[in-house]
Amino acid sequence: MKATGIVRKFDENGRFVIPMELRKQLGLETRDDALEVFVEEDRIILKKYAPSCIFCDSMDDLILYKDKRVCGNCAKKLGLLADM
Repeated sequence: MKATGIVRKFDENGRFVIPMELRKQLGLETRDDALEVFVEEDRIILKKYAPSCIFCDSMDDLILYKDKRVCGNCAKKLGLLADM
């Protein structure tokens, strides 16, 4: 993990601002971009959200099946493509 030297305090509503420099570095430049939030022991980890297959994490050829993203290869293996 790389330290940035940036410290931010929470506002009265419990929010904090992610500095523009870090957002640009991660390619988070529009309102449609999103972050995933993970907790690991005493750490909160923010990761740029990229939709991927729930089975193999592939980001190619995704379809939505029952509100879950599944790639074409996994869908074929599961026989889901006949249902669509």
